[in-house]
Amino acid sequence: MNSGDTVWVLMSAALVLFMTPGLAMFYGGMVRAKGVLAVMMQSFFCIGIITVLWAVYGYTLAFGHDVGGGLMGDFSHVGMRNMTQPIAGFHGLHVAPEAVMIFEMMFAIITAALISGGTVDRMRFGAFIVLIVAWFTLVYLPMCHWVFSPEGWLARRGVLDFAGGTVVEINSGFSALAVVLVLGRRRGWPKEAMPPHSVPLSLLGAGILWFGWFGFNAGSSLGANGVAVSAFVNTQLAAAAGLLAWLLFEVGKERVATTLGAASGAVAGMVAITPCAGYVGPMPALLIGAVAGLACAGAVRVKFRYKYDDSLDVLGVHGVGGVIGMLLLGLFAAKSVNHSGANGLFSGGGVALLGEQALAVLVSIVFCFGVTYVIAKVVDRTIGLRVSPEQEFRGLDLSLHAETAYSTASGGHLGA
Repeated sequence: MNSGDTVWVLMSAALVLFMTPGLAMFYGGMVRAKGVLAVMMQSFFCIGIITVLWAVYGYTLAFGHDVGGGLMGDFSHVGMRNMTQPIAGFHGLHVAPEAVMIFEMMFAIITAALISGGTVDRMRFGAFIVLIVAWFTLVYLPMCHWVFSPEGWLARRGVLDFAGGTVVEINSGFSALAVVLVLGRRRGWPKEAMPPHSVPLSLLGAGILWFGWFGFNAGSSLGANGVAVSAFVNTQLAAAAGLLAWLLFEVGKERVATTLGAASGAVAGMVAITPCAGYVGPMPALLIGAVAGLACAGAVRVKFRYKYDDSLDVLGVHGVGGVIGMLLLGLFAAKSVNHSGANGLFSGGGVALLGEQALAVLVSIVFCFGVTYVIAKVVDRTIGLRVSPEQEFRGLDLSLHAETAYSTASGGHLGA
C-alpha cells in the first residue's frame, strides 16, 4: 500500500458521504415546510440501509469475479469475506481493497438518495424502503458491475465513465422518472404554487455538494496522482461554467437571475463533468459545464409541458446532465490527460469512442427506467406507493414521522 494514495481514497470516501447530508439540505430547502423532514429522512435512511446491504452482498455482486459474461460479480466477498484479495480486474492499485470498497459504498448511498427528489410530498416511507432495497439489488448493482468493474461488459467494450455518468447520474435520473410516472403527481400540481420554503438551506446544501464532489470525482482516480489533480480542477471549472450558463439562460428567458438557479447550475455542471473528469482537459471541462448549465435549465421546464411531476428535477439535472457528459466525453477525451483512457473525436480518435458512449447511454436509460418502472408497479400493486389524501394535505413530517421541522414561539406549527 501507498500511504498517500490510501489517505486520499479514505478522505474522498468521507467527502462523498458528506454529500448525502448536503443533498438532504439541498432537497429539504426546496420543498414546503410541512415536508422537509420527510425528504431529509429518506436521504439519511439511505445511508443506513445501503451501508448494510453493500457490506452483506452489494460489494461482491458489483466487484466480485465476473460471472455471466460481464453481467454480475460472484459471491466471493459475501459478508466482506476475503477482503485481502486483489479486486477482480484492477491492476496497479496501491490501496487496500477495503478502501475501494468503502469508497464505492458512498456512491451507492447518494445514488439511492437522489431518487427521493422526484417523489417528495406523496410517497409512503414503507414503500420507499421496499423500493430502494429492490432498486439497489436489481438496478444499481448490475449497472455498477457493467461500468465500474473492469470485468463488466460495458467496461470491456471500452466505455469510459470516470465517476458515474451512467451508474449514478443517468441511473438516478431515469429511475426517478419511472417511479414518478407510477406514483403520480402531487395534488394540486402544477396549478397550485409549491415554492421552496428555505432557499438559504438549499444553497447551503449545494455548497456541501460542491465541496464533496471533489472527493466524488478526484477520488475516483483511486490514488493521489496527476489524474486526481486533473479531475479536481475540471470539477471546479465545470461547476462554475454550469452556474454561469444557467443564470444566463434565466436572464435570457425570464429576465431574472435566481439564487436557486445558481445552485442548480453548479450541480448541473458537476453532473456533466462526472464521467469526464479524469479524461478531458480544462478547456473542454469549461465547455461541458456550460453546455450542461444551458441544457439542464431548459430540461427542468419540460416537465410542465408533459405534466410529469419530477418534483426536484432529478431527471432534468442528473439524467440529462449525465447524458450530456457521457456523449461529450466521446468528443473531448484525450489520452494525453489519462493514458488509460482513449482519444475522442476531437483528439484524433475517430467516432469509435463516441459510438460506445452512445451505446452506454442508451443501455443505461432503457435498463434503469425499465426495471425501476416494473419495481415501482409491483410495490404499488402490493403495498401501495402513495400516502392518503389526508396525509398528503397534512404533510408527511407529521403524518409519517410525528415531527415538525419548525415551531412558532407560541407552540404552533408552520405547515405551509
